[in-house]
Amino acid sequence: MLVIPVFSISQNIKGGLITGFNLTQIDGDQLYGYHKIGLNLGATAIVPVGKKFSATIETIYTQKGSYQSPKDTLTSPPYKLILNYVEAPVFFSYTDKDVVKIGAGFSYGRLVGFQEWEHLKRVPWTTPDGPYSPNDYDVLVDLQFKIHNGLWFDTRFFYSMVKIRTRIFTDINGNTWIRKQYNNDLAFRLIYVFKEKPSPKKKDRNVNKIK
Repeated sequence: MLVIPVFSISQNIKGGLITGFNLTQIDGDQLYGYHKIGLNLGATAIVPVGKKFSATIETIYTQKGSYQSPKDTLTSPPYKLILNYVEAPVFFSYTDKDVVKIGAGFSYGRLVGFQEWEHLKRVPWTTPDGPYSPNDYDVLVDLQFKIHNGLWFDTRFFYSMVKIRTRIFTDINGNTWIRKQYNNDLAFRLIYVFKEKPSPKKKDRNVNKIK
């Protein structure tokens, strides 16, 4: 009888938890700067691919949007936008010396709620998604640094590949123009990976020296 060995990757999958925050802005909304702060929380699954590469999928709740303080109204009126997404990022990473990871990939986000204020008043949208697309497709770049065994600090840049809204603006002179809007975000997070093996200890450089 021919026996074919079966390799189960489930034994190598690592799970973890994510907690952190986003600094966000909306390109195309006439405002500038990462002034909106939002949550970034979820879970991750990491599949090793060889010794230095890995594939990662996450399920996260993330808040994006835009903010203009009432105290800073020289260029535009007060504004606040909160976009709540459930996202599934998928990316591949390269690990260097078991202390640094750099990765890139894509993310799909589903809009699960939003709130918008203009001139300090809530905009009364009557549809669940308002003028915003229910789907957000992002490209991302990810960089992680090991703090301790199992604990990583993560910083991430992600940007919408497809517009989330098209908006018409009008100035006091009656001039109008159209802008397409995109999510433009930074994330800063802590990732705890369960049962991660300790980093190998550095070998004594004097072991192989000839006495």
